[in-house]
Amino acid sequence: MDSFDLNASEKAEASELQRMIAIEQQKAQFQAQVHNFTDVCWDKCVDSPGSKLDSRTETCLVSCVERFIDTTLTITNRFTQIVQKGTH
Repeated sequence: MDSFDLNASEKAEASELQRMIAIEQQKAQFQAQVHNFTDVCWDKCVDSPGSKLDSRTETCLVSCVERFIDTTLTITNRFTQIVQKGTH
């Protein structure tokens, strides 16, 4: 038996570690997206920070975030379609 062969337990541990790393990468990507649209929408909608948001600023922020999410989903779906067409 080669020293590089993994037993079933080690393979399961490696698989679980890969799954946990993938989850952490997804969390990091999500946090980066939130940070990005926070920056973009803040710059677009907030003229001067106050103690609370006025209705115009709140509406602008909601619309900005919704557009950002819609755009991200559209781009993601388009890339998925391209990848799927390329593999068939």
